[in-house]
Amino acid sequence: MLDYDKEAESYDNLRGGEPRARAAADAVLGLIPDREGRLLDNGCGTGIVTRRLAEARPGLRVTGVDLAGAMVHRAAARLPGTVVRADSRRLPFPDGAFDVVTSVWLLHLLDDPADLRAVLGECARVLRPGGTCVTTVDKAKAHDVGSDIDAVLGPRPRRPAADEPAKVDAYAAEAGMVRTGQARFTGVGQGRSPRRTIRDLRRGWFTLLPPGEPRTEEFAARLARLPDQDRPRADPVFTLHAYRRSG
Repeated sequence: MLDYDKEAESYDNLRGGEPRARAAADAVLGLIPDREGRLLDNGCGTGIVTRRLAEARPGLRVTGVDLAGAMVHRAAARLPGTVVRADSRRLPFPDGAFDVVTSVWLLHLLDDPADLRAVLGECARVLRPGGTCVTTVDKAKAHDVGSDIDAVLGPRPRRPAADEPAKVDAYAAEAGMVRTGQARFTGVGQGRSPRRTIRDLRRGWFTLLPPGEPRTEEFAARLARLPDQDRPRADPVFTLHAYRRSG
């Protein structure tokens, strides 16, 4: 897994920046009620999406939470006084404290099913009955756009998707949440070029291809033979699920 304290400085620039954040926030906003209340952005990262949620809905009191200290520092600069450093598996908030909980690009990091259950359980716990939870699912699949890069990387070793949609639905149901909606949005500016993919390979983006290993360099060499080394291929398209807490 990437070190998100080290990633914080370049995180936004490498992942589509403000255009991607706008697309994500707009999709999330389309799944949540347009009324006053409290929103928790669980795994807020640099706060680039969180800030857009707050700006778009002035009636929502928005709080961000993330575990990586450097991410929290950047998020706090965007949303002073509203960002907390904490573990998403053990949120420091009382039961039913929020009307909405969002998690954008978080669940794919949870390889252990117990962690996935814990995070979804905490999302449900801090939601009031009838509250809405919105989360991205199947993040890795979104990046498979049928490009020549995907063809080269097709034989690579892969972990089972931690955020596989049916699994997320099942664990959400265990936590007392029922799926109520779905949306998709484009990861603007995240289309990969061969040269960028080689850089990502060599910095540990693909978790089962560690930097410096011979097999990693074999894939890098194949990517280096593709045409148009700096031309981005198609942008990924991400999926959001919305849930309502019962009770």
